[in-house]
Amino acid sequence: MSETLTFEVTPDEARMRLDVFLARRMPDWTRSQVQRQIRSGLVSVGAETVYKAGAEVEAGNRVSIQAARHEVRATPEELPLNIVYEDGDLVVVNKPAGMVVHVGAGVRSGTLVNALLHHVGTLARAGGDLRPGIVHRLDRMTSGLVIVAKNDAALRDLSNQFKTREVHKTYLALVHGRVAGERGEIERPVGRDPRRRIRMRTSGIGAREALTHYEVCRRFAHFTLLEVHPRTGRTHQIRVHLASVGHPVVGDTMYGAPSRLFAGSRDETKTLPRTFLHAAAIRFRHPRTGEGMSFKAPLPEDLVSFLEWLQVADVSGVKE
Repeated sequence: MSETLTFEVTPDEARMRLDVFLARRMPDWTRSQVQRQIRSGLVSVGAETVYKAGAEVEAGNRVSIQAARHEVRATPEELPLNIVYEDGDLVVVNKPAGMVVHVGAGVRSGTLVNALLHHVGTLARAGGDLRPGIVHRLDRMTSGLVIVAKNDAALRDLSNQFKTREVHKTYLALVHGRVAGERGEIERPVGRDPRRRIRMRTSGIGAREALTHYEVCRRFAHFTLLEVHPRTGRTHQIRVHLASVGHPVVGDTMYGAPSRLFAGSRDETKTLPRTFLHAAAIRFRHPRTGEGMSFKAPLPEDLVSFLEWLQVADVSGVKE
């Protein structure tokens, strides 16, 4: 079975390669999958079929692709879950680091959605076959609280709360370096990295406004633990923003964190195998009753142990 998808090129996307444009608009597809569709004559710009993946698109172009529905549906799997709250409309889960939120390109099982389908039975279908019930996401290596909708009405209401910035999220992030001051904000647009599609960057392709507030929780000799409040919800926003001011999240080598904690010193300890980023608290309105809901998730044991170790290592293991 296949379907035809059509996208209109925005001014920000003008002069973009055709394969890059489509891969950006179809996040569940890899760029190589898009290129195969182009080579097979299944992509048109306006009324003309285009066979070159590197052809440039212009603002106002209507790009159509015959997209074979090769992705499988998310299916139930019996996997461990840490459910913080559940009722007839929603589930709040404390997701572990390493678990992907939903099925997508290259990921067919082991996701939060697979686990919830086994536990709940059905989730909101408005999210599609691959991401039923998904209101928002956390990166694979980020732990913490995720809200999932059980029905379409709940999904629509919760999604609108995120869109209107009624949902308040709090993260804990350990970053490299000593952050100046006790609090601050980062206001820089975030968009897609034109060279590496899986990355984001400030002022990238299709950049949108992004605002992050933070305050210092604890200081170490060469690291700072922050409480972070993203006011917008751009992909990788916290990671990109903190890296952009010279304080990448520990373990986040994609955005500039070193692969070793104390490079160039006597202690060449490797960095964390995950990002030190945890969605610790969330507040929102219940989609049916309007009641205020608030949940917290304690810092995982691996991150607590890491902080205890760092308290000693950051002083003794580093050459000044």
